[in-house]
Amino acid sequence: MEKGICIVSVAPLRAESTHQSEMVSQILFGESVEILETNGSFSKVKTDFDQYEGWVDTKQISRISEEELSKRRTQICNEVFGIKDLPEGHTLLSIGSEIQGENDQTLQAATRENISHTARLFLNVPYLWSGRSFFGIDCSGFSQLVYKVHGVSLPRNACHQAENGTVLDFIEESEPGDLAFFENEEGKISHVGIMLEDQQIIHAYGKVRIDTLDSSGIFNKDLGKHTHRLRFVKRIL
Repeated sequence: MEKGICIVSVAPLRAESTHQSEMVSQILFGESVEILETNGSFSKVKTDFDQYEGWVDTKQISRISEEELSKRRTQICNEVFGIKDLPEGHTLLSIGSEIQGENDQTLQAATRENISHTARLFLNVPYLWSGRSFFGIDCSGFSQLVYKVHGVSLPRNACHQAENGTVLDFIEESEPGDLAFFENEEGKISHVGIMLEDQQIIHAYGKVRIDTLDSSGIFNKDLGKHTHRLRFVKRIL
């Protein structure tokens, strides 16, 4: 089994082995992958963090043995972003990236207060389809990355994240850190956001923003209308 480590700030994960193909997710610096096959200058990989598959430019990953990988001591960057002095040189990294550390990292606990604080750090980050970094992010990449910083693994897509946790009977029971899920016209889960205090929700829609949640869904005060239809709220913590 071949392994690899992402060696750029953010590597696009694509549906096909070409730069013109749709981006389906992203790999952050230091995240590891299993290399499944190669095709020209691209490698098909499966990410170790969330088991997501796609094609990445082979030049953006560095091969590493399983033994070397098992010996790596990594720390998850919990700063929004910053320039790090790494062996590769000055590198601009997003929150959620993984860097080698001398000691095992002690993550901030996944408490409601910490989840809420980290989520707010992303305010105004631009929406990017399939993005999962501070440079651009989609709705499920946002919830996944916020929880990753606190040691909790969530699937990549909103529909799969919705399989976790316990459904609340009433939205009035929601607390910071709960995840709210929304459905499209076909009844499929298509959006997710993180609950804050007083039935506010923070989510990626154009940019990461805070809106109000009611029994119908998300009310966008800038547009003066509901933009997402609520399916349910789930308690993850």
